[in-house]
Amino acid sequence: MNPNLDLLHRYPFERLNELKAGITPPEHLKPISLSIGEPKHQSPAFVKQALIDNVDQVAVYPATRGGQPLREAIAQWLQQRFNLPSQSIDADRHVLPVTGTREALFAFTQAVIDPQQALKPLVVTPNPFYQIYEGAALLAGAELHYLNCNAEDNFIADLSAVPESVWQRCQLLHLCSPGNPTGAVISVEQFQQAIDLADKYDFIIASDECYSEVYLREDRPPPGLLQACAEMGRSDYSRCVVFHSLSKRSNLPGLRSGFVAGDSGILKAFLRYRTYHGCAMSTAVQAASTAAWSDEAHTVENRRLYREKFAAVTEILSPVLDFPQPQASFYLWPKTPIADTDFAQQLFAQQNVTLLPGQYLSRQTDSGNPGENRVRLALVAETGECIEAAQRIRLFVESIKS
Repeated sequence: MNPNLDLLHRYPFERLNELKAGITPPEHLKPISLSIGEPKHQSPAFVKQALIDNVDQVAVYPATRGGQPLREAIAQWLQQRFNLPSQSIDADRHVLPVTGTREALFAFTQAVIDPQQALKPLVVTPNPFYQIYEGAALLAGAELHYLNCNAEDNFIADLSAVPESVWQRCQLLHLCSPGNPTGAVISVEQFQQAIDLADKYDFIIASDECYSEVYLREDRPPPGLLQACAEMGRSDYSRCVVFHSLSKRSNLPGLRSGFVAGDSGILKAFLRYRTYHGCAMSTAVQAASTAAWSDEAHTVENRRLYREKFAAVTEILSPVLDFPQPQASFYLWPKTPIADTDFAQQLFAQQNVTLLPGQYLSRQTDSGNPGENRVRLALVAETGECIEAAQRIRLFVESIKS
């Protein structure tokens, strides 16, 4: 077996199950889970219809690079959404459909890490982070350098504080905006700082932007890495790759559909990897995905539902918990008055509400563990259920503070 398998940490939800083991919560309280970021809003009917209308295509082998209609729809969406110059996104060179960004983030790391360099390869990642960044790096034979995302920096990693010795070994920098679990949004200027560093030290930037379409002000969509490139006059998107998904944008987590876009040279090599990897998107799913990327009305309604939910939940919880004002994504990241694991365990035992301890999403560094004494609340359920969960959490917090 690959010895690097032994380096993998237990997945956060395995640890959560162990934390809850042996506890019987109150039977009269309906269980409510705020732990998993799985959207529960209705999937668009027209997307499901497109899937049905093309179901006979399951008899056809799909092309790894995806069909032209899907790539064109993605290119047009990117251009409109991120104000990219006309014709600057070539559907044939700059776009590659993927079967969900989880597998793409993992596979991309395997494709781009070069373990034969004189210096052991380093992957730089925000901390806390999406577990795939770490696992993919370890299995690719790389080491990790964690960038703590703390309140004093508005939960954005301070790239200027990173030693030059780290950048000299860096082969891949992960960014996540809007952040999971913090909801923090990276500015154009901060993206451009990362691009300047990538140019200077010759590494690749992988920007996970899967939450980019869940934002709370309709007039303030989060910027993206390709947008930052365009504003620098870089139409080749050199060293820059972004990951987008329909899971959060369109409430289609089970469709397993997303895309990678950016540097054409990197994507050409990644396509070669994927041809052997064997993960082409089925033609029926491509048709449904084309329909989803071609429509914005359903995303506007989706954001309205999240705004309604966040307004109600934050009104209930803000008097008793301290958390950053949400900008985007569907998470809250509050501080806990007791240890985060104790908070999650006791809340489940007393109120039958499940959420995720922050330390399960982060790692200990010399400056501490940025997830300690925080919890992640995923506001993905219907509004009424989220309100009930917030009321129970408030009762619990008031009980332990009294």
